[in-house]
Amino acid sequence: MTALASSCSLTDRPSPPVVRTVTVKPTLPPEVRQESPPLSPKPDRDMPQEEVLNNWAADRTGRNIIDWRRKACIAAVDAFPAQERLSSK
Repeated sequence: MTALASSCSLTDRPSPPVVRTVTVKPTLPPEVRQESPPLSPKPDRDMPQEEVLNNWAADRTGRNIIDWRRKACIAAVDAFPAQERLSSK
């Protein structure tokens, strides 16, 4: 009669997991690269200073800030290095 015994050895540890980091260049939708439409001209009528400050000037300033930020985002994405192709052997 033959007896077989098996057990797990403490010296046979599993190999560490393989971690692969891949940097992917972000892509932007084409709409982002379109220029913002031109602003409407200032009204021909005399506007009280309060109306200019509260409405017209604030809207234009906000729109310009958004446009500057949009252009900065596009520049940052365009400056990102192109991804190198990984070859599998």
